[in-house]
Amino acid sequence: QVKLVESGGELVMAGGSLRLRCIVPGRTFTRYIMGWFRQDLGKEREFVAAVTWNGERTYYADSVKGRFTISRDNDRNTVYLQMNSLKPEDTAIYYCTASAQWGYPRTPNEYAYWGQGTQVTVSS
Repeated sequence: QVKLVESGGELVMAGGSLRLRCIVPGRTFTRYIMGWFRQDLGKEREFVAAVTWNGERTYYADSVKGRFTISRDNDRNTVYLQMNSLKPEDTAIYYCTASAQWGYPRTPNEYAYWGQGTQVTVSS
């Protein structure tokens, strides 16, 4: 079992920034593509961003491209989501997740391990 622990979510004004962090204890971190999804009340869980095991490739949803940056530090077993120019529609619970699949997994079913989530609220 892979454990993922997110942190960094909080209330922020529109236009502000937040940095989410996800720590994955253990020795298997580099086996996985790491991703972030989000889910707001009454909505489906949606893909936000993903990064390959070595950090060389990143993928983003169109809604966050140019504003969010995903990165990882394999020495610290940590993946980050830097969120800038936040909008009220970015409000959601953000989930860190890990996938052992090749390619560009972008649906929840392609990710096997999930954190508990961290709440991000953007006020207007």
